[in-house]
Amino acid sequence: MTHPVNTASQVATAFRKRFGTSAQGIYRAPGRVNLIGEHTDYNDGFVFPAAIGFSCWVACAARSDRKLVVYSENLDETADSNLDLLKPGNSRYWANYVMGVAWALEQGGHPLRGANLYIAGNVPLGAGLSSSAAIEVAAGFALLDRSHQRIELTELARLCQRAENEYVGARSGIMDQFVSCHGRAGHALLLDCRSLAFEAVPLPAGLQLVICNTMVKHEIGASEYNVRRAECEEGVKRLAAALPGIRALRDVTMAQLEKHQQLLSNVVYRRCRHVVSENDRVLESAQVLRSGNAADLAPLLAHSHRSLRDDYQVSCAELDAMVEIASRQPGVCGARMTGGGFGGCTINLVAAEHAPSFRSHVAAAYEKETGVRPEIYICEASHGAEIVRSIASHDGDEGERATP
Repeated sequence: MTHPVNTASQVATAFRKRFGTSAQGIYRAPGRVNLIGEHTDYNDGFVFPAAIGFSCWVACAARSDRKLVVYSENLDETADSNLDLLKPGNSRYWANYVMGVAWALEQGGHPLRGANLYIAGNVPLGAGLSSSAAIEVAAGFALLDRSHQRIELTELARLCQRAENEYVGARSGIMDQFVSCHGRAGHALLLDCRSLAFEAVPLPAGLQLVICNTMVKHEIGASEYNVRRAECEEGVKRLAAALPGIRALRDVTMAQLEKHQQLLSNVVYRRCRHVVSENDRVLESAQVLRSGNAADLAPLLAHSHRSLRDDYQVSCAELDAMVEIASRQPGVCGARMTGGGFGGCTINLVAAEHAPSFRSHVAAAYEKETGVRPEIYICEASHGAEIVRSIASHDGDEGERATP
């Protein structure tokens, strides 16, 4: 990964050097970390993410034709396509996250103009911090703004999710795109993934989000993600024989799951048990933060990690080692894997005064145990996506919008 531009002026300068003209707008969308609530979003459940201070930046200018030309600074690659030729490709090629958003926006009734886009980001790639959603949302903002289209933020999140589901072929839930759109500085979002109602819950003062990147990503993760979703769907189908009216695991209580366990294979039962119990942990975690007693989060995050490791089976040796090391450190109010699993990152809630020593001690211990040097990021909850700069385009657009 290169060290990309990360300010509006830098990305504007880089755009001019690449395309030979001035950018008409600069757009930013953040990555995210999920405090708790893993693999619940595509089960209509509850999640508790926060936007973080790592972002994707997009500089954009409209074209007179229907062509999209997209340059990635991080990968030093260019891709292009005509808006009239976009078709779902079921490929995780990086440009499909942008092309897919363009396709989904037009499918959703938002006609677009062609555009040149310069993309740079500092969301760590492949770390489970949702660099893909940051790209999708920032590109969506850019394409809408340059095409004089307005859209409500939640609808933008829905269409970006559709791009990832149908164009890229990853059956992700809406959490990543939603928090990238709606994130609020100093807060985590308690999100109901069915109704999309959300509450911004303040994070305690003096508590920092410390993200530990194991620097590993096992290839099995991409295929196993869709397997887990299919297993959950099978659980709902089988449970519906005894619980008519349920639509998703969100509708099942732990007592009901235990009562009807015999309807499920052992594997499907364990997958369901994780999701049902994780929903309960999310709601309890939000209540803990409302009460201001952050120390009570530790057992909830620990139970979440064990459930992901043993019932959902999406952890790995490196994640387990990182969580175990972190849990021994002073000032820690909870540690668990975060993201889809099979590598990536852990999330740790750490008292601010202990965060620097936490970073150095965990890095040293993890490298000693695994032979891999981790990256550790001390973060705070960040604001969601924004149009940083929108200037008049060649056809008289007045610009200066705060939202698409």
